[in-house]
Amino acid sequence: MAAITNSESIKNLCIEFSEKLKVIHSGGGAKKIAEQHEKGKLTARERIERLIDKGSPMIEIGAFAAYDMYKEYGGCPSAGVVVVLGYVCNRLCVIVANDATVKAGAWFPMTAKKNLRAQEIAMENKLPIIYLVDSAGIFLPLQDEVFADKEHFGRIFRNNAVLSSMGIPQIAAIMGSCVAGGAYLPILSDEALIVDKTGTVFLAGSFLVKSAIGEDIDNETLGGATTHCEISGVTDYKCANDDDCLKKIRNIISKLGHNPKAGFDRTTPKPPKERPNEIYDILPADRTKPYDMKQIIKRLVDNSELDEYKELYGKSIICGLARIEGWAVGIVANQRLLVKTKKNEMQMGGVIYSDAADKAARFIMNCNQKKIPLLFLHDVTGFMVGSRAEMGGIIKDGAKMVSAMANSVVPKFTVIVGNSYGAGNYAMCGKAFDPRLIYAWPTAQIAVMSGASAAKTLLQIKIASLKNSGKEISKEQEQTLLNEIIQHYESKTSPYYAASQLWVDGIIDPLETRKIISIGIEAANHNPEWKPYNVGIIQT
Repeated sequence: MAAITNSESIKNLCIEFSEKLKVIHSGGGAKKIAEQHEKGKLTARERIERLIDKGSPMIEIGAFAAYDMYKEYGGCPSAGVVVVLGYVCNRLCVIVANDATVKAGAWFPMTAKKNLRAQEIAMENKLPIIYLVDSAGIFLPLQDEVFADKEHFGRIFRNNAVLSSMGIPQIAAIMGSCVAGGAYLPILSDEALIVDKTGTVFLAGSFLVKSAIGEDIDNETLGGATTHCEISGVTDYKCANDDDCLKKIRNIISKLGHNPKAGFDRTTPKPPKERPNEIYDILPADRTKPYDMKQIIKRLVDNSELDEYKELYGKSIICGLARIEGWAVGIVANQRLLVKTKKNEMQMGGVIYSDAADKAARFIMNCNQKKIPLLFLHDVTGFMVGSRAEMGGIIKDGAKMVSAMANSVVPKFTVIVGNSYGAGNYAMCGKAFDPRLIYAWPTAQIAVMSGASAAKTLLQIKIASLKNSGKEISKEQEQTLLNEIIQHYESKTSPYYAASQLWVDGIIDPLETRKIISIGIEAANHNPEWKPYNVGIIQT
């Protein structure tokens, strides 16, 4: 049997990712989807598909949120809510749709986190946000993890109010259940639609009303479309069915006024000259092996052209200007080749050295001066360590890069190509530093350090602990323990674990990268508000 090639190995990772995504897209499964249809309702994904412009590009946020979590409750695919960036009547919008096939659309802890991420994207980019509401409310067995804290359920209503004060349009459609505190979301929005016979909104359902005040009433009379469109005036539009509701939303969006743009430069898009699918050959399946990141970049950027900044200096980071789908971008990428400096010194690939950190900081400041969005491509094991690096001021130069990046006022986008370890993750604009979008390839690994390094450290701690308690272990037991530690540690460095926790907005095939960055910059271009670029104090 022939050995598997590198290209086949990377493609297999992408196929595995695609198969997992198909399962997630089925939500609660065929039976639950059929039940939704029997009620005359579309599923969350069907609603989105009919709402957005046919044939237009779309990107999903958080498809793998809650992946492999809440197993004791039967799981919660995609955290029970679908979030996309898509075009409605040629307007880029954030769309949030509860998936009623997953626990009746109930809110799990990750559901709240994902909704907050959707609102954050709308706020950062000043994009209209559309809520397609169909939820049974907070998942009661986990209410203590959803209800009371700052980043819990209530923060969504706070954001509703803030979005409104910012002049960002919010349209809410009640297309199923909308109960208890969740009832405030559509009514805190600018306009609320409700679907007749299937949409209901109330602070307490009929069973709770009966137990609380002894009143006998059915849910439709209590909070259906007729009640709220003809009597209470709570909702603004009564819709005959899901399709009618989606049509009305499109009509509303089509009439929105237009605001000034940020003014990021865009020319006619050009495909890369180098074939993008050659990325599968260039990127090694073994994450410890070197490769030339410039060859990856050439297959991502227009016309395969990169105007490299300080090409012969600080070679462990590549900095340069390029275009992606016509948009001007400043690229900061980790170089994985073993490179030779002018002083004939060899630098390990994937490590950030002082000269590279200094170069990157200067380049980041230049992009802010020129109003050019930044794209960070991760394959980093961290900053250089050792006495020579410390005496050369690696901490100072690393801090300079972090400060320049953290204070950037231009939009930042992050793609995790391979490793993303420790402070390298931070300096390259990891999740903690507010990238507008952050995605991972199936080859990504995210952790404080590599599995091999961490496992050896953890093993020594474990052995020392056993010896202190008077126990000795054999070499065979030591190896078994090491293997167990590596397996456990590496399970939490995978892109799927990162995506389940929303450390990244999603996992993508490398060939989707251009689309993600293009839509991301277009979204960012909707926010014209700027503050002065000020990095504060930087030690030089």
